[in-house]
Amino acid sequence: MVKGWFVGNFEPSLFKTDLVEVGVKEYKAGDKEPLHYHKVATEITVIVKGMVVMNGTLYNGGDIITIEPGESTNFEALTDTITTVVKLPCVKDDKYIV
Repeated sequence: MVKGWFVGNFEPSLFKTDLVEVGVKEYKAGDKEPLHYHKVATEITVIVKGMVVMNGTLYNGGDIITIEPGESTNFEALTDTITTVVKLPCVKDDKYIV
């Protein structure tokens, strides 16, 4: 799988669908994702393990963050972190760096 993504309309995929994307992502302390948004997809991030900052807010294991279409977010892992991310629907090239 590529960058932890395993469900969605992309290759490789364990289950191909336009309805949803699912990924389990691992980050090392200090890893970052740039400020970005989706025009179509809603992104739901579950912090499975670790501590992160998204949009200036601290989140810990067990927290769930929903980012609506058009809403920008960034991401920084403060500790080694595991997340599960669900984006729905699955829309190719729907990530815009701000």
